[in-house]
Parts: sequence; structure tokens; C-alpha cells
Amino acid sequence: MKKLLTYSISLLALAPGTFAQTKTAYTAPIYRELPLGAIQPSGWLRNQLVIMRNGTSGHLDEVYKKVKQDNGWLGGKGDGWEETPYWLDGALPLAYLLDDKTLQEKVLRYVNWTLDHQRPSGYFGPLTKAEREQHITLDAQHAADGEDWWPKMVMLKVLQQYYTATKDPRVLPFMTRYFHYQLQALKTAPLGKWTEWATSRGIENVMIAQWLYTKTHDAKLLQLAELLESQSFAWTSWMGNRDWMISTTTYRDMDDWMKRHAVNVAMGLKAPAINYQRTGNKNYLHNLQTGWHDLMTVHGLPMGIFSGDEDLNGNDPTQGVELCAIVEAMYSLENIIGITGEVPYMDALEKMAFNALPTQTTDDYNNKQYFQVANQVQISRGVFDFSLPFNREMCNVLGMRSGYTCCLANMHQGWTKFTQHLWYTTAGNGIAALAYAPNRLTVKAGKDSTAVTINEVTSYPFEEQVRFELSMPKAAAFPFQLRIPGWCKEATLLLNGQPLQHAKGGEIATVNRTWKNGDQLSLQLPMEITTTVWGRNSRSVERGPLVYALKLSEKWEKGTDAEEGDYLSVYPEGAWNYALLRASVEKPAEQLQFSTVKPAGNDFIWNLEHAPLQITAPAKRLPGWEAVNGVAYQPVTDRNGFYKGKTDSTIQKITLVPYGCTKVRIVAFPVAE
Repeated sequence: MKKLLTYSISLLALAPGTFAQTKTAYTAPIYRELPLGAIQPSGWLRNQLVIMRNGTSGHLDEVYKKVKQDNGWLGGKGDGWEETPYWLDGALPLAYLLDDKTLQEKVLRYVNWTLDHQRPSGYFGPLTKAEREQHITLDAQHAADGEDWWPKMVMLKVLQQYYTATKDPRVLPFMTRYFHYQLQALKTAPLGKWTEWATSRGIENVMIAQWLYTKTHDAKLLQLAELLESQSFAWTSWMGNRDWMISTTTYRDMDDWMKRHAVNVAMGLKAPAINYQRTGNKNYLHNLQTGWHDLMTVHGLPMGIFSGDEDLNGNDPTQGVELCAIVEAMYSLENIIGITGEVPYMDALEKMAFNALPTQTTDDYNNKQYFQVANQVQISRGVFDFSLPFNREMCNVLGMRSGYTCCLANMHQGWTKFTQHLWYTTAGNGIAALAYAPNRLTVKAGKDSTAVTINEVTSYPFEEQVRFELSMPKAAAFPFQLRIPGWCKEATLLLNGQPLQHAKGGEIATVNRTWKNGDQLSLQLPMEITTTVWGRNSRSVERGPLVYALKLSEKWEKGTDAEEGDYLSVYPEGAWNYALLRASVEKPAEQLQFSTVKPAGNDFIWNLEHAPLQITAPAKRLPGWEAVNGVAYQPVTDRNGFYKGKTDSTIQKITLVPYGCTKVRIVAFPVAE
């Protein structure tokens, strides 16, 4: 049984219009997040973060004019909107994950300015126009003279992470003052006063208010959370009643487009879980399950993310997805995992991280695609099949400033927050490994809070074994939980080299014992080749958490746009118009051959050169399958999913590599008999 902390709260006249009195039952999460810095990346994951530190993640304030010049979050008249907080939301955890003092000093300039320049009322953020020009004192009575709530929500996430890393005593009183101000100010300046961004993303505000509640038990914070939710998009009910999902399949026009905006949806995913946490209403978890299922059924793509270019745009493999949608969906899943403890969301997080995320940036992390495409046969200027193609045709290229620059600032949280959420703590002072990658954990466990260090040795997702090496000054008893992915039929756990137990896929395995210094726990996760069905009766090849795509040689070209600067295009060298064979789809374990090409060592980079694994498959070319304006529209199949048009008579062997290592590819294949 989960322990319920129950508080009755009367909500009287907190919002415009009707707002009924509500009783709130705060429900503790199944798994609790660890402080920033408790998990230190190693192996290939550390190399990824070092690349980011050396690239735009560590230097955006030096290379991007909007953040660099007269920044509003340092008291200037420059950027006071979302992009500086977005950057800090990834750069600050990066600084502490790598224990990089130089980067810490850089990001703390913004943190310190924000903490040191809170108004007496509790309002914070860049100086407003009213403050500068009219010398207005911002308080709840003058809330309408403030500025948009949305950027502050992102900065609150930054401050939350900073607090978990440092326990800076300024942070909790700062947040308390702001939230007390907000509770009053929302009566005259509701979330939607300035833009719809705040109403569409209000759950970010709710989340931090509830996090602060766990620290201070201030009942006003739950009042605020209820008020914020009442003024925000109703993601929790929308995801459960299915009318919203139906509406996303109809029109791509300006009516209600914010309800279809993929980044808003990605943030809204966690709303049912966050609201369940406050209320204890289990129907919200059912809504979440329904909404996630429907979203991935109607709009899901093989690499584990839903389409969103910018609108939700169906499950055709020619659809794209915005980079911001990926990192925000990952962060939502990381929160959902802690609250619900449900394995399918853990599997979904890994699939996004190991497939959708790495392909959308260059090796040096200095350029990104605004939209990636599942079946992407060229990266170039064009309008493609996007719902928001842009006149300048720059959505698909790899550039620092191509497309909207929100992704340039926001992409940094993907890998950093994934690293932060490899581990959680459990009831009984236990620990839980819920996603896997090389790292080192430092934690206090057991009833005596014994200091425990666990070195997680693995090149997962590129190998089947994860080894945990425990170090501690004395023996300690605590539960050690491990996720067994749903794609694994049966896992094997070994203790100090000896078989310990078996566990079925889709479960959490628990080893509850007295652990000793030098113990080693190994998890073996057999990976089988499977094929999965996606839009337009296409098939994808998967093995474990990785999706495999056609390996194509790449021809890179550099260009320059007068407004958006330098960019890179990528074209395939060689044929891409292949179909898998029916026999391969029906019996993939027999027809497809897996091999390890090279180890994924400490120097691993997500590109073709470093691709450590491959699968070979028999295939036939479809001579009639050609790109139209850069788009490889899916060939038509019959009801059984088979292509009936002309195919080459010759069967060829094609090579598939992990999707995240590709730039141009086919991942959703037609099937020929």
C-alpha cells in the first residue's frame, strides 16, 4: 500500500467563473528522483555529454546572438523569453553531471541574478517594460503590468534542479514567495492573459508547485496547483475522453492549433500523472494510459515518438517530428515513471532516447534539425510533407538557427535529464534502476542510510548485459529493483557470477538482501529480432530497445541562408527503395542476421562510422518507388500489408544499422512477396 498524505483544502473564488470546492489527497510517487549529481555518466554516455559541453550546450551564450547580447535574465533588455531558460534547463544539469566548475560558474550567473532580483511581492524574472518605463512596483494588485507566465515556468525547473544539486537555502523561500504572489495574481492576470503558451503548458507550473509542497507542506501550494490546472489546457480529461484525439486527425488549419502542437502535447502528457499525484484520483492514470495508447496508435512513428511537424500529423512514415517534442516527451515520461512506476513508460523513454533523439543533431552537437522524418531519403531545403513547412524551406536541414530556434536552446535537456533519471529511490530506502546506460551512482540506502556507490558497467543498448558493482563501507540491507523491459521474454539475474533468479519481461524485479562491499549483480536481457507494424502497413525491424534502419552512404553539402545562416544538407549515395520480403517479416529470427561490428566504447558517437551493430536482410527493390520533392511517399499495399506492384526479380542483401546512427534512411519498409 502506498502511504497517502491527505489534506483537505477549500478552494474559494480562486478563479474567474465557476470553480467548485475540492478536496485534495496528495499521493507520494512510487519512485523518487535523486539529487542532481548523484548519477555520474560514464562510457559512451559520458562522451555524449562531453561533446555537448564542448558544443552549443556549453557555449550557447557565446555563439547565439539572442542569448549572448544584453540578456534579460542578467538584467539587460535582451532575451527575456523562453530561450535562455530553455538553455539553462539543459546546461545547468550538464554542468553538475560532468562536475564542470567552469560551466557551473557560467550558468550560476543567471541563477544568482534571478535569485537576487526577486521583487518584494515575489514576482521574478527580467525587468518588465512597466518597471523600466513607468517605475511600477510589481505586486498582486499590479499583476497585469507583469509579463508572460510561461518563461518563468522553465526557469522554475532550472531552480529546482539547482536546489537538488546544491541545497542552496535561497531557493525554497524564493519559490514560496513567488507562488504566494502567483496565487493572488492569477485572479487578475490569469495564465492566458498574455499568450496561450502559458495555458497550454500550465502543467509545468503545477509540477514545480507540487514539488515545493513535498519540501514545505505549505497547503497554499496545492491551492495554487488546483487554480493553475483550472486555467490550463485540460490535457487530463482530453486524453481520457478521446474526442480530442479524434479532433487531431481532421484539419491542419489555424483553429485550435495549439491543442495539436506537438511540443504542447509532449508537455501535456504528464498532466494526468501530476494531477493524480495531487488528487489521488486513479481515473487520471486511466486517462493517461488511454491517451498514450491513442497518441501512438494514431500518430506514432517507428522511432518511438509521435509525429509533430508542428501539428500532430498522423502515422505516415513521411511525417516529421520537432526536436523539442522529443526532449519534452522524454521529460514527461521521466516524471510519469516516478509517479506511476509502470514499465511501459520506461520502455517508451528508452526507445525515444536511443532512436529518435540522437539522429537529429550533428556529431559535434552544434547543428540540429527542426523536423526529422522517419523515412528520410534526403535532408535538404524543401516543404516536404510537414503541417508547417515555412516559406524559407529550412525546417529539415541541419543548422544552428534553421527552423525555429527554440530547439537550439531546448535540445540540451534530452540527454542530461535522461542521465538524471537512470535511477530512482524506493520505499524502504531502496534503489531502482529503471533505464540502463553506463554510469556511476552514489546514494544512501538501507535503514542506516549507508553510503553506497554502484558502478553500472555496460555498453547497453548495444549489448545484452548490465553489470552493477557495489561498493560500501559496511553491509547494508535494502531492496534493489530492476526494470525488465517489455521486449525481453525472460531476463536472468546473477549475483557474484551465480544464477539468482529469472524475471519476465514487463515487470520490476526486486532483489531484497543484505548487500556487501564488492557484490556484483548482473542483469542479462536477451534481445531478439522482431518486426513491428507502422503506418501504411509498413514494417520496421527492432532488436531490444533499438530500431534498425537502412544503412546508406551519405553525401554532405554545406549551404548558407541569408536569414538563418549556415546549414548542412545530406543526400543518400546508392539505392534506398527496398522492400523487405514476406518471409523476413513472418520469421525474422530465421531470415535476418544480427552481428556485432565493433564495441561501443568510450569514444562512441551516434553516426555511421561508429555504428556497433548491424542486421542483414534479404530485400527487393521497387523501381516505381521514387522520391517526389524529397518525400518518399509510402507504396500502396493490400489489406494483408503486401506490395502488389512491380519489383526487381533479384533478391539483394541490405544492411540495417541502429536508427540513431543514421541521417538518411528507410526505417518503415514496404513488404514484397
